[in-house]
Amino acid sequence: MQVAGVICEYNPFHTGHQWQLSELRRRGAAAIVCAMSGNYTQRGDFAIVRKHARAEAAIRGGADLVLELPLPWATASAEAFAQGGVSVLAATGVVDTLAFGSECADADTLLRLAEVLTSDAYASALKSELVKRDSFAAARQRAAARFAPAAALSDPNDILGVEYCKAIRGTLLAPLPLPRVGAAHDGAPSGAYASASYLRAHMDAPFLTPDMRRLYDAECAAGRAPVSVAAAERAILARLRGMDDFSAYDEGGEGLYRRFAAAARRATSVAELLEAVKTKRYAHARLRRMLLAVYLGLPPAERPARVPYIRVLAMNDKGKSLLHDMRKKSTLPVLVKSADVRELSADARRLMDREAKATDLYALAYPDLTQSAGGSEWRTNPVIV
Repeated sequence: MQVAGVICEYNPFHTGHQWQLSELRRRGAAAIVCAMSGNYTQRGDFAIVRKHARAEAAIRGGADLVLELPLPWATASAEAFAQGGVSVLAATGVVDTLAFGSECADADTLLRLAEVLTSDAYASALKSELVKRDSFAAARQRAAARFAPAAALSDPNDILGVEYCKAIRGTLLAPLPLPRVGAAHDGAPSGAYASASYLRAHMDAPFLTPDMRRLYDAECAAGRAPVSVAAAERAILARLRGMDDFSAYDEGGEGLYRRFAAAARRATSVAELLEAVKTKRYAHARLRRMLLAVYLGLPPAERPARVPYIRVLAMNDKGKSLLHDMRKKSTLPVLVKSADVRELSADARRLMDREAKATDLYALAYPDLTQSAGGSEWRTNPVIV
């Protein structure tokens, strides 16, 4: 392992994340590159603090270079999220290892399940399980269990780890699962660690890294944090009530859009809307992702076939050296300043424009509206630490 890659959200960056980066150094990583979600997350939520602050915390916490996972992949299902992150890291030309947290921490188990989940036999088995009208997760695990031990498909980090192993097929990236330490996913604090979901609800808890704490406090003082769906609730409900057809946002094609249409006319809060739409078949995160996609005007069919560029959010001196190598080895254009966008293809420019518009909507959820002027995506340069 020379250069390790990590696909992340760091929402917020905490002691468990710092341990992971330190462990990669201990295992021999000469440098660490992160592909990090921007202002919105895979759970269909607003990041609690803007992406450049989180990217800086990552650099100060042990990373060398933070690249952005573009919006259509950052807010997608686990499969597309993994595909986007792997695409960014593989395209750099400098990353050779993909590291990720895992409950089982067994690469062979995850690779075997990735092989199963990409087989024709599994696809047929999944169809027969889905007709039972159970949740997709349960149907997937039962179908996979016909061909290999599938207990890992019940654990959140391992589920994502299998998607990573699927996505790296055909690349030069080697998987490196690291044992998840401390708190369970979405669980209460354990020892020196807490989950990111716990911290988003308890930002005063002592599990942020000191730099993340300082940066978060500075963003709060500036009126730019905390950011949440609640701050944009009226705008979200207005967008939904103004729509006539939700079908383009129903990625499963199972009629879920009809439930959204009916709930949008009655709901007086986002929580009420999600409760009205919910059934045992659909994971809550899927419903939130669909809601966010509607709000941002980002139907799944408009996700590009592949990531069209690499965008730099933050770096240190070693990251600058990696960036120099990337410019020579990358299979995609590398964006450092806004002027670089002029060199992109028309399709890539459209994606960057969509990212900028989504950031403008994100800014409207700042506690202080005087900080929410549009166009910040074109004015904000990478953080250099």
